[in-house]
Amino acid sequence: MIGIVDYGMGNLFSVSKALERLNAEYFISGDKEELLRADALLLPGVGSFRDAMEVLQVDTIKEFAETGKPLLGICLGMQLLFEDSDENGLTKGLGLLPGSVRRFSGKTPAGETYKVPHMGWNKLEFVKSSPLLEGLEEDYVYFVHSYYVSADNSEVLLAKANYHEEVSAVVGKDNIFGMQFHPEKSSKLGMALLRNFLKLVEERKAVR
Repeated sequence: MIGIVDYGMGNLFSVSKALERLNAEYFISGDKEELLRADALLLPGVGSFRDAMEVLQVDTIKEFAETGKPLLGICLGMQLLFEDSDENGLTKGLGLLPGSVRRFSGKTPAGETYKVPHMGWNKLEFVKSSPLLEGLEEDYVYFVHSYYVSADNSEVLLAKANYHEEVSAVVGKDNIFGMQFHPEKSSKLGMALLRNFLKLVEERKAVR
């Protein structure tokens, strides 16, 4: 059973529909006890990092992470897993993964401007083996974001993309995972990534 964290800032409909297409059982809740009983959590997110941290049940997410059960952050939800963000002033994140969230500058080193937010399809480049990437080929996924985690932390970086900066696209360490793009809107590869996450959940459930 997958718990989708409802804290008022996630695209719950598209994520839940993706799970339905994969025949995965899920529930949507903001209740601590319900979420802690889940086999895995999905942490979606749309909007401001600071606003999210103000309403998110931080203790619940951290307590769940300590159980060793899989946790997947999507888009803003992935960014929240890191230590801090400079969006609307420096704001502390969950600190479950090492790294900081920074805004696209909108200007190349040569002084040319580029569009922010980053909206569109970009190709993933796999960096490190992971159960999330097992059996998959590099392909395009759909991004919508103005902030990114710098792709310089090899410890957690699983796949990256390029948008005038190296963008951490898929991250993971132990039971904590994140995808900067929207897998539920990313066609074949996005659904395959979610399918691999569900497979990982079942495997870890079997050994608990």
